[in-house]
Amino acid sequence: MFQQLFSGKTLLFLVAISIVIGTIFYSRYLSQKIAHDETHKVEIWVAAQNTILNATDQTSLELAARVSSENTDIPIIETNEKDSINPYNCVNLDSIQIKNDPLYLTKKLAEFKKQNAPIILKISDSPYTANKYYYGESLLQKEVRYYPLVQLVIVGLFIMIMLIALRSGYQSTQNRLWAGMAKETAHQLGTPVSSLKGWVEMLKEKDMVEHITTEIDKDVKRLELISDRFGKIGSKPHLEEKNIIVQINNMVDYIKKRSGGKVKFEVETHGMDELNAFISPPLFDWVIENLLKNALDALEGKGTIRINISETTKKAFIEVADNGKGISKSHLSRVFKPGFTTKKRGWGLGLALSKRIIDQYHHGEISVKSSEAGKGTTFRIELNKMAV
Repeated sequence: MFQQLFSGKTLLFLVAISIVIGTIFYSRYLSQKIAHDETHKVEIWVAAQNTILNATDQTSLELAARVSSENTDIPIIETNEKDSINPYNCVNLDSIQIKNDPLYLTKKLAEFKKQNAPIILKISDSPYTANKYYYGESLLQKEVRYYPLVQLVIVGLFIMIMLIALRSGYQSTQNRLWAGMAKETAHQLGTPVSSLKGWVEMLKEKDMVEHITTEIDKDVKRLELISDRFGKIGSKPHLEEKNIIVQINNMVDYIKKRSGGKVKFEVETHGMDELNAFISPPLFDWVIENLLKNALDALEGKGTIRINISETTKKAFIEVADNGKGISKSHLSRVFKPGFTTKKRGWGLGLALSKRIIDQYHHGEISVKSSEAGKGTTFRIELNKMAV
């Protein structure tokens, strides 16, 4: 799935780049062609102006006037040889701006000077008697020049929409895989659990195996808990208001018995005996168990695990901190990804499942609050005190 998503992104990127590069080159070609044609049109227009000034017959005057009037899109400013503007012979410019802004023509002249060299029309043989005609870009020229940018935006939006669609499809597939895995696991565990329960009941009838039945019963209950957890992962669990301090203390007691004597557990509740939040008890316990087990692994047999429980008006917060080996910065972004693990054994699903449980089922948030290699890690859970 990751490979397919990556291939899709790469293909989209290459297609987009090809479109943009092709458009840029073609737009430059069109722009140069239009610029050449417009220069030629301005030269004809200037020639028509010269004819108007020097016409000796009515026919030539009418023809020159007609040619001059056909320029409706190329802006032109006439100046003398010293670049003094003739405001009465400036065409295709904003007449309202010319009237209201004394500097409008000066600004436009500076703009046109940067765009094109002027066309010079000599009025007489004297070197100081000539008109200069500066011209700018037509609307078509501007549209062609900015077209690649517009297309780039369109292609960018296309890529964004496609990536969102790919991501949504991937997440939908991933959710179905999670649910399918959870339901199948619960189904597979259900058969041996039922069988073991039957054997336990038979063994209880014989007094000599009471100790064995007690231990088997513990394992059966543990299997039932695991089956119940996976069963709830496969379907939306029902949230109920529970005292999370009691839930956490129970899990701490459970893990403490399996941690050895060199690991110290500290639970800080800030004087609270009760802090209610809406949770699914089996799934919430699973998350706390995963965090405590991760902390134990990080300590490698010796250290301290601190659980800090606090609240605001609407939220409950649980922080699980250890002073173990920590998580490197390069791994922090992948901590909750399925399959990620730094352990020699394990599937790397504990934290991924924990995030799914808290984020999707409890409408809360789980994150790495802080971590530093060699100094420890703190995970933070945020829960709603009110039903969502």
